[in-house]
Amino acid sequence: MAELRHLGAYSGLAEVAAHQSGAFPDAAPGPELRQAARAAIGTLDLTAEDVRTERTWTAGDLAGEELSWSVGYGPRTHAYLLRPREAAGPLPGVLALHCHAGMKWAGKEKIADGPEPPTPEVARLREQIYGGRAYACELARRGFAVLAHDVVGWGSRRFALEDMPERVTALAADPALSPADRYDVAAGHHEHVLEKYCTLLGTSLAGVVAGEDLAAAAYLRGRPDVGPVGCVGLSGGGLRAGLLGAFDPDVSAVAIAAMISSYRDLLDGYVASHTWMLYPPGLSRLCDWPALVAARVPRPLLALYGERDELFPPEGMRRAHEAISRRYPAGGYEGVFFDAPHAFDQAMQEHAFAWLADRLRP
Repeated sequence: MAELRHLGAYSGLAEVAAHQSGAFPDAAPGPELRQAARAAIGTLDLTAEDVRTERTWTAGDLAGEELSWSVGYGPRTHAYLLRPREAAGPLPGVLALHCHAGMKWAGKEKIADGPEPPTPEVARLREQIYGGRAYACELARRGFAVLAHDVVGWGSRRFALEDMPERVTALAADPALSPADRYDVAAGHHEHVLEKYCTLLGTSLAGVVAGEDLAAAAYLRGRPDVGPVGCVGLSGGGLRAGLLGAFDPDVSAVAIAAMISSYRDLLDGYVASHTWMLYPPGLSRLCDWPALVAARVPRPLLALYGERDELFPPEGMRRAHEAISRRYPAGGYEGVFFDAPHAFDQAMQEHAFAWLADRLRP
């Protein structure tokens, strides 16, 4: 076997282990796979309880609400609900799922503006991967009710530094960094600790986050001013969209940006670049990642790939596109390759906005 980056002399481990575990099977789509995957990653059954409106505001042509709720543990989840200021009647809803991006100080603020301007760290990230804009606000301007919420570890759901192991916080002691950047360094290392706790408790970070997203989607659908609900996300947000689409049959349309590749093609040097959420224990013995993304067939699915995505190998993205296309009937799945790096730039956003409008508006 050819030597794999980051495994070196141990590259043979990949072949031996994958063979013995039966990793990456070509699983068929459908409810059996969805249910098995939901159980395999330990998806929590959660509800958004005690929902409160914390404040409201208007900004130009948008109206916003800051909401909060409890999922039963940790700090209250905070969320922004954005809609056109003059909108009347129920609007199609979209759950806008924030990315990972190694930035946990902020969550929903990475993609949605509240009453305050974005912090320098958020503005920097938006320039790097979002075409310089808060895409949830742009989507709301197109006639949607857009909900952007924090999940465990991000934004309002951050862990306190004093609750992290000292060896973790010691790695983030650089005084040249801003408080937000220092937190993000610590949080990056703390994710390994959190995944250990989740695994020990019979779940996974992916299963916890998916449970919180399922609760948010159910809340959004239950609002009388919201009609059909879809979801969209970049990178870690795209991962969340893929899981939500697989586990919630009432999500009408799913758009995923820069987050689909076959697992096997990640083995050569791409594993370290990604969050634990992409690798919940046990999932690879059940299916490959594209198979789970396609498990919602025939409900609408959009995948946006970056030809120059540095976090995914081209062959992995092409293999994923082929695997999803093979499972979907004509018209149900659209996969588009952009001349782009790992990003959800304005061209990709505009494509996703139009696609969501076609599928969520009567």
